[in-house]
Amino acid sequence: MTAPTAPTPKPTVTEREARQVAEAAREQDWRKPSFAKELFLGRFRLDLIHPHPMPAEEAVQRGEEFLAKLRDFCETHIDGARIEREARIPDETITGLKELGAFGMKIDTKYGGLGLTQVYYNKALALVGSASPAIGALLSAHQSIGVPQPLKLFGTQEQKETFLPRCARTDISAFLLTEPDVGSDPARLATTAVPDGDDYVLDGVKLWTTNGVVADLLVVMARVPKSEGHRGGITAFVVESASEGITVENRNAFMGLRGLENGVTRFHRVRVPAANRIGEEGQGLKIALTTLNTGRLSLPAMCVGAGKWCLKIAREWSAAREQWGKPVALHEAVGSKISFIAATTFALEAVVDLSSQMADEDRNDIRIEAALAKLYGSEMAWLMADELVQIRGGRGFETAESLRARGERGVPAEQMLRDLRINRIFEGSTEIMHLLIAREAVDAHLSVAGDLIDPEKSLSDKARAGANAGVFYAKWLPKLVAGQGQVPGAFGEFRREVDLSAHLRYVERSARKLARSTFYGMSRWQGRMETKQGFLGRVVDIGAELFAMAAACVRAEHLRRTGDHGREAYQLADAFCRQSRIRVDELFDRLWTNTDDLDRKVVKGVLTGTYEWLEQGIIDPSGDGPWIAEATPGPSQRENVHRPIR
Repeated sequence: MTAPTAPTPKPTVTEREARQVAEAAREQDWRKPSFAKELFLGRFRLDLIHPHPMPAEEAVQRGEEFLAKLRDFCETHIDGARIEREARIPDETITGLKELGAFGMKIDTKYGGLGLTQVYYNKALALVGSASPAIGALLSAHQSIGVPQPLKLFGTQEQKETFLPRCARTDISAFLLTEPDVGSDPARLATTAVPDGDDYVLDGVKLWTTNGVVADLLVVMARVPKSEGHRGGITAFVVESASEGITVENRNAFMGLRGLENGVTRFHRVRVPAANRIGEEGQGLKIALTTLNTGRLSLPAMCVGAGKWCLKIAREWSAAREQWGKPVALHEAVGSKISFIAATTFALEAVVDLSSQMADEDRNDIRIEAALAKLYGSEMAWLMADELVQIRGGRGFETAESLRARGERGVPAEQMLRDLRINRIFEGSTEIMHLLIAREAVDAHLSVAGDLIDPEKSLSDKARAGANAGVFYAKWLPKLVAGQGQVPGAFGEFRREVDLSAHLRYVERSARKLARSTFYGMSRWQGRMETKQGFLGRVVDIGAELFAMAAACVRAEHLRRTGDHGREAYQLADAFCRQSRIRVDELFDRLWTNTDDLDRKVVKGVLTGTYEWLEQGIIDPSGDGPWIAEATPGPSQRENVHRPIR
């Protein structure tokens, strides 16, 4: 056996090269219709989401039966206060979840899983996450981005038969991409997988490995050097965590999710069979991004659960707490917060359920819908929890343990706020989600006019692109002038005691306005458009609000047709849409009236020390040490804190 070559040095890449890596990992084609994609193009395709898609009866029965068992387990075997206090999920709780089948919710029954749909998987996560957000994160990381999902989509039959039964009942999995110096820019990935006979040899360090401390199986992203017979590139592997050379060097601690088994994992000359490679060499990022198309829905599902809990506590507390002779809920300043929580929870559940059912049916491309759900859910859940803390006042800031110690109900409002904060960073930060969604939103423009703004394209390429763009825009732009949103009777089936048709007409008009605004931005900035992150972020935020409004209206009508709280659903949808429209109008104003240019100047001043005098008069308690930990490949010098649960 020949010795593998030494690990390649950490790659140095230009901004353009980094963008090319990210672009190559994108799904390039749109083979199925997408409601959200059409929305960003100014086309309000209500027919793609209405009538609300429905799950099969057998799927409902199976899902409801499991939810009943899971609810009983949560009520009798999960002690959220203990997990928060001890900063660890008890082993017996995890063992019980394994026996219940909770680790195999999304795994097909032929591999020993429960075979739940995306809809019921998300309902289960919302339920268990309300009992303990740390357990929700454990199950989600295992199934949404861990070994089961990429194998389901890209694994060989042999890999599925080997690993999925283990993941369904006994083994915990984790996903390892991030490194100490690599976050949302995977082009700089430093972990290597060097081919050696029938194996690959892994070297490198991975950071923030959720579940990594207790995992039995890992999905590891590593760079394969290009060589004879190897195309190379970022590649995905299933790795046994007990393999020689793997060390979990630290169990990380965070402001929230205290039970999270998240660590730092070092690989030193770890041998991985070539049979454990997922897909082909160089397909790792594409596999990761495709996995996240539906995997991202798990996070907003738990945000729905958080919203429901916030609403319950706000209702009960605001009815019991009196100020100036009446319940605080009846004071307008508090009442507006309760209305926001109720309406937003309704809309967020509408977004998640609609996106999940479309994922189950697989008739629509939901990559933008799932990304919008993650973005919108994480931002709105954080706001709802913040409003709950404000409603609770000093008791909102006080810990549940302290409340219990002095004889009051132990409401963990401050814990909820801390636990939810990471969702704005998990699985793509809000800022990265803005850029990711914006790239998809302008895909149609770049496909016909991209060469016009590419400095490396020849004059003949630009001329050809100009001709194609002329044809596209000659057909597209006139359609943005008028539409159903200007027809008073449009969407009449949504006009009941409460009229939702006006909100759908607003969505249609706003979609066309958003498409025109995007076109104006591209015309104005051309190749510099990608640097206008403030503008692009607002475009995406408008799209998220419009999607949520449409989903809320469709859900309300669906509930009316099924006789399930239809009247009340219409009221909540109306309240949400009215609140959302105010936010949308403000975002439209801020597309062109903002401080983006001034902010860039201030940032340059901050970085060059121009305002360093402003920092005087404080003490920095941070201490010494590097900003980013050293991650040079090599043998571990630390104790292995890996602890598999059996």
